Amino acid sequence: MGKASEFAAALAMAAGPCHSGKMHILLICDPGPPSRRVAALKDEFAELLRQDFESEVTVDVCTEALRVQADHRLELSTLDAIVDRYPAADLVIMLTDIPRHTQGKPLIAEVLPARNIAVISCPTLGALTTKRRLLKIYMSCVNQLLPDGHLPTKTHRLPRWGRWSSRSETGRRTLHAHTFTGGTRLVVGMTMANEPLRMARRLSRAMAAAAATGAFGIFYSSIWQMSHHLSTARLISIGAIAIAVMVGWLITINRLWDRPVNERLAQVVFYYNLSTVLTLIICVTGLYALLVIGILAGGLIVIDPEFMAQTIHRPDARLTNYLDIAWLSAAMGVVAGALGSSFDSDIDLKNLTHAQRLRSRVYIAQDDETGTT
Repeated sequence: MGKASEFAAALAMAAGPCHSGKMHILLICDPGPPSRRVAALKDEFAELLRQDFESEVTVDVCTEALRVQADHRLELSTLDAIVDRYPAADLVIMLTDIPRHTQGKPLIAEVLPARNIAVISCPTLGALTTKRRLLKIYMSCVNQLLPDGHLPTKTHRLPRWGRWSSRSETGRRTLHAHTFTGGTRLVVGMTMANEPLRMARRLSRAMAAAAATGAFGIFYSSIWQMSHHLSTARLISIGAIAIAVMVGWLITINRLWDRPVNERLAQVVFYYNLSTVLTLIICVTGLYALLVIGILAGGLIVIDPEFMAQTIHRPDARLTNYLDIAWLSAAMGVVAGALGSSFDSDIDLKNLTHAQRLRSRVYIAQDDETGTT
């Protein structure tokens, strides 16, 4: 970018007695959850910078997907093309939904001092990352980009979150997640980034088949009798098996299970596959819950309590009897929904997983010049 000296001078002025410097920060973010997080913290981030450096701060936000190379490394030439549209920017921080993994651990953030660029991986932060914690990471990235000896006036406000490591040969600095909890937080973050509850809307035909099949439970007395005689543990097991069948079917029919092209990517691909499975489990469980609620409501309206009591040979019909019917009928519906999902667009489903979204970025990046990180 050719702005290292300019940024150093600006920071020197910001840290000096006159505090007359100006800072221009560019925040780049991927579409989706990263863009929403940046929009929520932009103003507070700018205010923290103003208070710490006692200087005029300008923060611009740009939403655009960052591309990658075939080996999953970031493609910096495309990032440079974005930055070139903001020639006044002194420092660039990118928040991406690309899961990053180096040195055997999930990578939270990477700083490139020579380019005045920092890249933060959104999934590595986990599912419930607060705005406060994300602000700390943003401020920590700014701290790592500071020239030696130029600290902000209010150093107590500048967090030193986690442990940064440095590569002397390249000058890059990295912030990795904890060895024991980082992998779990990464998988959960990837799962939430897939927005599993929104995926249910893409399974329209599966939902239709599941609802149609589940509705039979309201009208067939044999299902009433069967649900009445099954134990609670067995009913729960039937529901779990139905969910597992649909998840397995969706993975198989849409070819959502990835295989590593080389040994170096084996652990990364494992995270991708695990997040896909968890995403589908949440999605199908949500579908199951909707079916149970819908069938329960329909049963309460259609089935007369006295008639049900006669059919299942009980003195009276209870709410639990209606719930058992709804639960068993929903399990039947979910299995039928697995077959119905065969007619849903596989492209729609694949685009909701991290692996497929990454492939779309790789495809574009292969035609451009490459730069890596």
